[in-house]
Amino acid sequence: MALTATPTLTGSVRPSFRARWLAKDGWVRRAPLLPALLFVIVLTQLPFVATLVISLMRWNSNYPDDIGFTGFSNFSKVFTDEHLRSAVFVTIEMTVVVVLVSLLLGLGVALLLNRHFFGRGIVRTLMIAPFLIVPVAAALFWKHGIYNPVYGLLNGLLTLVHGPQVDWITQYPRLAVDVQLIWQWTPFMMLILLAGLQSRPGEVLEAAAVDGASPWKVFRFITVPHLRRYLELGALLGSVYIVQNFDTVYTLTAGALGTANLPYQVYETLYSANDYGLASAQGVIVVIGSILIATFALRTVSTLFTEEVSR
Repeated sequence: MALTATPTLTGSVRPSFRARWLAKDGWVRRAPLLPALLFVIVLTQLPFVATLVISLMRWNSNYPDDIGFTGFSNFSKVFTDEHLRSAVFVTIEMTVVVVLVSLLLGLGVALLLNRHFFGRGIVRTLMIAPFLIVPVAAALFWKHGIYNPVYGLLNGLLTLVHGPQVDWITQYPRLAVDVQLIWQWTPFMMLILLAGLQSRPGEVLEAAAVDGASPWKVFRFITVPHLRRYLELGALLGSVYIVQNFDTVYTLTAGALGTANLPYQVYETLYSANDYGLASAQGVIVVIGSILIATFALRTVSTLFTEEVSR
């Protein structure tokens, strides 16, 4: 079959999609990428397809003779079962609280670190340290070094002022999990927003200073609109990771006291109830939610790059 060409509005002939696909120079560029593409497909897509198939099945290892296709009943059970529905709500609450508070704190720290002062580089390095710690190690540090009712830092400070001794994880389990995640994710938000602050157009700031604009007006009418894309990017990327958080919940509370989120519930369903079908359905819901959030994040990133190129 001959390769066809497509005429353009200017009268020139543009090769068809098939011709461009079969062109030798095109394959010279594509061939080195094929092993990486196959590796990604085998490593990510095939397991997800297998998980999707299992999510449509009735498969509990406690009943090996009762395995079969069950349709979408596993998915409906995620939202009708009381414990699973609670896990969904905990996941949403945890994501919203952690992302919003860490964004606000990150913005405040970024505004402070954007100023010139002695030792700014050292302070920036120290501020990003919590984000570089392994999540399990950070959770263990907070569980034993901060929250412990006997020798933890918080109760030690309360002892100095003759305050009450509080069992933080038992009395405030969700707050304990949220605070630890906020501590770890605030540096991430700070880095993104600090990059946004340093990309502000200098001529606009100089013009505002010449016109006598107050620092509050500069922040409200120049800085905040400029940071909108960076705030969106931080919120979306943070949401992708917080939705999938497992380490902190498992380490601090082991899912007890109403802190079990959906990733932890997937773990419990798989290893405690041995229900492969239901656990797969829960995992698919987590993946779909992460993909939706990541899609918005990628659009935000592409918009940022487009704005930078257009300057």
